[in-house]
Amino acid sequence: MRFKFLFSIILLYFIGNCVQAQELEGNLNLHTFADNREYANSNRFSQTIFGLRFSPEIGLLLDSTHRLRIGLNALHEFGSPKFTNKIDPVAYYEFKKQDWNFFMGMFPRRTLVDDYPRALLKDTFNYYRPNVEGMLLKYQNENWKQVLWIDWTSRQTATDRENFIFGLSGSYKKGIFFVSHYAMMLHNAGPAVPIADDHVEDNGAAIVKVGVDLSRRTFLDSLTINAGGMMSFERVRSVGGWKTPKGALLELLMEYRRFGVINSFYKGQGHRLLYGDQFYSAKTYNRTDLTWRPHIYKGIEGQFTLSFHFLEGVVDNQQAFGIRYNIGGSKSLRRGE
Repeated sequence: MRFKFLFSIILLYFIGNCVQAQELEGNLNLHTFADNREYANSNRFSQTIFGLRFSPEIGLLLDSTHRLRIGLNALHEFGSPKFTNKIDPVAYYEFKKQDWNFFMGMFPRRTLVDDYPRALLKDTFNYYRPNVEGMLLKYQNENWKQVLWIDWTSRQTATDRENFIFGLSGSYKKGIFFVSHYAMMLHNAGPAVPIADDHVEDNGAAIVKVGVDLSRRTFLDSLTINAGGMMSFERVRSVGGWKTPKGALLELLMEYRRFGVINSFYKGQGHRLLYGDQFYSAKTYNRTDLTWRPHIYKGIEGQFTLSFHFLEGVVDNQQAFGIRYNIGGSKSLRRGE
């Protein structure tokens, strides 16, 4: 009922602003996915994620700077008796001027915060938490990119914990050389009714990389090599101080005619990141992805990934396939246009 009421209020606001808007915009995204994770050899969590997301949006481009959007993002997991397991509302304001972008509300994570290394933010966020609920500020020009954001993941009630994630990422590129950084922190506080022996927890990490982008300089369609370091920051307040495990990263990405190889190697201390990939609790870890991006049809993207996880003397494997269909358009609301 609260969602319907909120949606009705926003819809009336949109209608009231239509006379001032330049364009009526629409977008439809359909993402269907299958991700089979066989992690028993390393005693990690095995699972199969199989379903689809349906996310329509409609909005107003008020002028060249201001945009309003409303919509929804519905998840259906195959095998469930329910039509949808969860509906996430979409409603946000966007400011865009020259090199600056600002978002506030409930807006899609894709293209904004989906480039984080899995070590910091696990890839299941793409399946189960597609929206950022909060704010995001982005600056980008020919060489620089910086993104600052906060995502409120749980509102405090008598029984629900208060937690949110905030992060900063960016890069600088000049010629074939680049430097990139990613950082995030989870603040995990308790519910309004105190729990005995429960404590506030801070859990985050940062990664810095330097590398070269040799795309279009070899016979390959793309070739990138980078190396860097990772440090996590873990603390349970009133129990102990900060724990700061560290390690080194080395990554190779290459693609030729829609076939690719990505190899990610980590060596160092194990990390305990609540929202990070579980494999980085190992001291030595190598992941090899074999990818294929088939050309399906205009507006339809597909990708198949076969992954091998080498750690602790064993090998786990993973097979993932996804198809994404995205269509959008706009119509001028000004007479004669």
